[in-house]
Amino acid sequence: MKICVIGSGYVGLVTGACLADFGMTVVNVDNDEDKVRKLQEGEIPIYEPGLQSLVRKNAGDGRLSFTTDLGRAMTGAKAVFIAVGTPPRPDGSSDLTYVRQVASSIAAHLDGFLAIVTKSTVPIGTGRLIEEIVAEQSGGKEFAVVSNPEFLREGSAIEDFLHPDRLVVGSRDPRAIAVMLDIYSPLQVAKVPFVITDVETAEMIKYASNSFLATKISFINEMAALCERLGANVEVVAEGMGLDQRIGRQFLNPGPGFGGSCFPKDTQALAHIGRSHGVTLEIVEAVLAVNRTVRARMVDKIRGALGGLEGRTVGVLGLSFKPDTDDVRESPALEIIARLLEEGAQVRAYDPAAMAESRKLMPDVIYCTDPYDCARDADGLVIATEWNQFRKLELHRLREALRHPVIVDLRNVHQPETLSAAGFAYHSIGRPDRLSLGSQR
Repeated sequence: MKICVIGSGYVGLVTGACLADFGMTVVNVDNDEDKVRKLQEGEIPIYEPGLQSLVRKNAGDGRLSFTTDLGRAMTGAKAVFIAVGTPPRPDGSSDLTYVRQVASSIAAHLDGFLAIVTKSTVPIGTGRLIEEIVAEQSGGKEFAVVSNPEFLREGSAIEDFLHPDRLVVGSRDPRAIAVMLDIYSPLQVAKVPFVITDVETAEMIKYASNSFLATKISFINEMAALCERLGANVEVVAEGMGLDQRIGRQFLNPGPGFGGSCFPKDTQALAHIGRSHGVTLEIVEAVLAVNRTVRARMVDKIRGALGGLEGRTVGVLGLSFKPDTDDVRESPALEIIARLLEEGAQVRAYDPAAMAESRKLMPDVIYCTDPYDCARDADGLVIATEWNQFRKLELHRLREALRHPVIVDLRNVHQPETLSAAGFAYHSIGRPDRLSLGSQR
């Protein structure tokens, strides 16, 4: 079966490569000629573990190709996946400019029945909007709109696509549902649960899922703040909570708040959707407020650990919003750095993948070659992203590099006893100086 994927960004490229790996013939379309040329040469524009080898493998086998020509890509295709950006507007709503443009382009090339599949995260009602645009501009050609939201975590997107927790397919047309079941037949064989529903419900599932996960993050961050005041250990609290199967352990890690391309955008969009329909989503609004507050609290913690920020040099390890990605969109690390700079600190920074992207946004930061260069002559070191390599630092080298042996660990990647024994003044999130014992430690 031939598939067309419009958009070769994060979602589009992962979708195209994985569908090709399922055995489909996939043509990825993008209007960026330079990006398409690089992809044709095997150069991947984003950092995602395993993606480059998957793209090269399927391109080499002839199942995956790239073009700027939508008409050619759609010829003979049974489905076209829309995977374009829906960036947030200042009021939190989603900008659907690219979706509208793509819908018009699809209508211009429509020839025979086609499943038009929305992979991008879009507001509830966007499927109907696409339906109206294509119906009006296609001259009565047959098609059906499908919502097939993605649930990909940056850093593990390939695994998430190939081995998902569930697959959501929303459509009112049985022919389109049949096409989708055919495309995803390898997942049916693997006994992945399928949720077959209408378009609006499928669109809502994506927003509700991401907003609930964001809620867990904001909740545990509030518990961490209270644990610090009361002398409790938030990690053992999270362990005790997470062992309850109704709650689960995932997304109960305290830190500087959620970031990235999904959680901030989707929670803001859902809150806006609620307000625009006369429903105040008080929990979602609170989640957003807590996420803003927690970042300010991290700056307070750094300021307190260093005895002020004016004239201080601060080393920051981690710039991406999470490990195993170069994505700095809504990154807590960058917002914290911006506040450090505003208060007169000099910032040295290191990240294994995200420094090129960070440089575009924060040219005043000193970018370093490794963690020890980052610590050199700094008054303290902040761990802002939990890259695995930051868990196994050579502590004696850090002490030699730092002007003062102060570490502020915003991700709790180290144990207080270990850092204290190595001579550091160590500050973490939601933990007392001495850890209480958890049942599974």
